[in-house]
Amino acid sequence: MRRSVALAFAAMLACFIPEGRAADASGEIRLGTITDLSGPAAPYGHAVVNALRLRFDAVNAMGGIRGRRIRLIVEDHQFQVPRAVQAAAKLIKRDRVQAFVGALGTAQVQAVLPQLREAGIPNLFPMAASRALVQAPDSVTWISGSLYYDQIRAGVKWMVEQRGKRAVCALAQSTDYGEEVQQALRDQLAQHGQSLLAVATHRPTDTDFTASIARLRAANCDLVVLATLLRDTLLPMATARAAGWSVDFLGPSTTHDYLLAAAPGNATQGLYSVSSIALPDKTSAAPAVLAWIEAYTARFGTAPNAGAIYGATIADLAVLTFDRAGEQAREQAWEQAGANRDPVLFARAVHSISGWRDLFGGTLQDFSAGRRQGTRQAVVWQLNGPRYERLTEALGY
Repeated sequence: MRRSVALAFAAMLACFIPEGRAADASGEIRLGTITDLSGPAAPYGHAVVNALRLRFDAVNAMGGIRGRRIRLIVEDHQFQVPRAVQAAAKLIKRDRVQAFVGALGTAQVQAVLPQLREAGIPNLFPMAASRALVQAPDSVTWISGSLYYDQIRAGVKWMVEQRGKRAVCALAQSTDYGEEVQQALRDQLAQHGQSLLAVATHRPTDTDFTASIARLRAANCDLVVLATLLRDTLLPMATARAAGWSVDFLGPSTTHDYLLAAAPGNATQGLYSVSSIALPDKTSAAPAVLAWIEAYTARFGTAPNAGAIYGATIADLAVLTFDRAGEQAREQAWEQAGANRDPVLFARAVHSISGWRDLFGGTLQDFSAGRRQGTRQAVVWQLNGPRYERLTEALGY
């Protein structure tokens, strides 16, 4: 069985790795990322980086992208904006990266955009999904999947129409991410003739949610919409359950993770999450997915979480983008075709991607016609035991 899974993994890689020549001395593709390796989002940060390394190392082992090896340079911002700005400056000026890939954190990524714009460096598929990243006229960002704004609007629309919710509240980080979720919530509720009933905000590092839950409970909420990560999803849900409050919770893709299924006392059971990715179930996954899970687990000593699924998807899109940029520039020198040397050509490469679906069966993605996000649709899931149960097809609003 182990040998057959390994063969399936090799076959899967062959499907995703473009035909190329053996690596030569013409240089390397330098990719940088800023992420959280030691702060509140570290479970995501480590997993994304692990998945990127797994994919890029496999590409390098098969000759690289058109003969050029990928070099990934990682900087830890500890989920702090000032450190993110410093780390980005180092990657741009000292390491001379050609693109950022999989950078993590809404506020952190938004803070480094001026540096990226000035240097003409693309921001590929970050682990941040705010509208500000893609809607600016001079945007240098492309996002894999849907935005938090889209996810919340689609999810709340479904909860109001299918679950009859009439008293909707929010528990949100006091960050740009939290503001984005609240805006989406207000906009969607307005479509149903409703308004946001109550809001409780917190810092990403907070651990005591007693007052927040008491406030929302006093407002008689029948749905609490989350703008949280892992720890600040688990803790308020546990606080609510301990107080005997069985209100429904719904969150965007940041709440769609295996790690929440293992919460003590089943505190997170019943959680609704809205996401464009599908978390694979080992009992029914395709052989190529099982092979990827085994390869990831064997290399890093831990099972992949949602961050790893995102990381693998991001890596596949990055490889495809650089291969197509190389194809379009085949009459030029590779240095002239580098992302930071020819942003128009690079953008053309991204926008050539359409009808693409990730290895794990996520929502279909299309970057054609100048789109800077892969999709505006997402699926509603509900945590049931050790896995998320799919409740809907891909939804819009």
